[in-house]
This record gives sequence, structure tokens and C-alpha cells, in this order.
Amino acid sequence: MRSLHDPRRRRLALGLLSLPGQPWGAAQAAPAAAQTAVPILVYHRFAATVLDSMTLSLARFEAQLGLIERLGGRVIAMDELLAWRRGELARLPERALVLSADDGHRSQYEQMAPRLRERGWPVTLFVYPSAISNAGYAMRWEQLQALAAGPGCSVQSHSYWHPDFLRERRRLAPAEFRRFVDDQLRRSKRVLEQRLQREVSQLAWPFGLSDPELWAQAAACGYRAGFALGNRSVRPVDPALALPRHLMVDSVGERELAARLEAAFAAPEPAR
Repeated sequence: MRSLHDPRRRRLALGLLSLPGQPWGAAQAAPAAAQTAVPILVYHRFAATVLDSMTLSLARFEAQLGLIERLGGRVIAMDELLAWRRGELARLPERALVLSADDGHRSQYEQMAPRLRERGWPVTLFVYPSAISNAGYAMRWEQLQALAAGPGCSVQSHSYWHPDFLRERRRLAPAEFRRFVDDQLRRSKRVLEQRLQREVSQLAWPFGLSDPELWAQAAACGYRAGFALGNRSVRPVDPALALPRHLMVDSVGERELAARLEAAFAAPEPAR
């Protein structure tokens, strides 16, 4: 199985730099301190017209990508962020951020991936395998395999069929619940690794919902990082199995996104 950490992918991740553009406000003239809060943006699906709460219009998506360029954002790979959190990297590039997308929607293959590829920006896709090649809205395995085999795209787990674990805990007896979680996490990891021939060690919690008991079970299943929601940027103090992400929906305009990014970019790194 070829690791996501092979040298070709690593060189790509470390060399990704957005095109220079006009700064967003006068504050950009000051040199940036090493930041200690890193935004992870999470997308779901894309369309010309917004039909539901998780769809982002293509016009809004293009505007957000343009904003990242104007702010001088450095889109880094998720693996680089995690290495920094583990202390394997002393510091990240200035104005670093990470892109991710959940659920394996076909529009990620058709609309998102080409736009990121032309910019040379990496992305991490969190998918639940039960939908792939089965649900009408989802990618087919050959599409997901093509993305995973290309540069800059990591495919990771979103459980096997996207349950609400907290609700299932209320419904099931404790031992049955533990078996249910174990099956959801292990089966997703196993299927993705077999289908894509890539290591799977990251998990996005369905609906962003988890707790310390679930974190421990995910670690026992072989996951080294987990991701939630919360519209906060990642800081070193955040639990490794529940790193927050900013949910990108169509109501998030350029000014709101700029404010979130600038708040993270301005967060200074304390002396070690």
C-alpha cells in the first residue's frame, strides 16, 4: 500500500503557494507572526443554484477561492498541519489554512477538484463508503480512485454510513453501541484502504458529533486524528480526535470568511 506520505506528495504539499494578489485591508502590510491557529474549511456539495443548506453556489465558491488568493493564504495539506501539531514541524508557512470536503458528493469531483487542481491546492476528502457507487448524489469508485491517485488529494474516513453516534448511544445498549461504533469505524477504514490502496488514519465525525469515549474508540480502531465542526480554527490545545473546522455554506460571505481567516492568521505563536 503506497503511503500518503510518499516523497512526491510531500514535495507537492510543501510547495503549494497561492498566487499573490491585492491585500484585504491595510493590516496586510504588517509582517505576519508565526500563527498558532489554523483554519480548516469544510465543504459538502456545489451547484449553480442552492437547493439545500449544505450546497454552496459555484459563484460563492469561486469568490471564496479568490478571497484566499487575495489574502495571501497558503493552502497546506492536512498531513502538514498534523505534523506541526505533533511537533514534527517547528512552524507552518505564514497564513496557512487547510481545505476539506465531506460526504463524497459527485460535485466534489466535477466542480471542486478541477478548481483546486488548477491552483495547485491540496484537499482532504472524508467519505462514507456505503454511498460510493450506490447513492445517486455520490461519486463512483473510479472517480474517487482517480482523485486519490492524483497529486494533492487525500481520501479519509467519515464512518461507514454516516450515523449520528450520540443518538445511537441513546438507542442501543452499551455493549451493542460499542460494537456498532467499532464496525462503522473499522469497516470504513478497511474498505477505503482496499479500494484506494492508501493509508486511512483520519476520521471526520458524522455531523461533527463525538465525545471522549468515542475518541478513545477511534484511537483503538487505528485513527490518529479526528475532525469535528464548530467554526473555530485549530489550536495546539484542541483534542487530536476532535479538531474543529469551519463549515462553508452559502450564507458565509466574503467578509465573514475574511474575518475568520484573519483572526487565525493574526494568532501569534507563543514562545516554546
